[in-house]
Parts: sequence; C-alpha cells; structure tokens
Amino acid sequence: MPKMKTKSGAKKRFKMSATGKVMAGQAGKRHGMIKRSNKFLRNARGTTTLSAPDAKIVKSYMPYNR
Repeated sequence: MPKMKTKSGAKKRFKMSATGKVMAGQAGKRHGMIKRSNKFLRNARGTTTLSAPDAKIVKSYMPYNR
C-alpha cells in the first residue's frame, strides 16, 4: 500500500492542537483594515479553532496528523 499524501496547501495553513482540534489563522486581516473597527482587529489576532464541520474537511487533507 503506498503512502497517503498530505495536501500541501493544508499543511501550510493549518496545524493541529494537542487535543486534536484544527488551528487556523483569523480571517479578515489581509487588507482593508481602515474600515474595520479596532475591536474587530484586536479580536482577530493570533489563531482560532475551526468549527467541527470545517475541521472534518481539513483532517481529511492531513491523514497523518490526527
């Protein structure tokens, strides 16, 4: 049986936490920061955990990282 492949885009964008949740960068911080409120920008720092349906999709892209 050959090795299963990991999606290159997924391994660059997501990482798994120790408990098996999928961590991703916050959305909405690429451009257009002037029109966003300071509260939004503060809350969008760092990373966040993906919802269960989204995490299920990402985990299928990363077969060895479970």
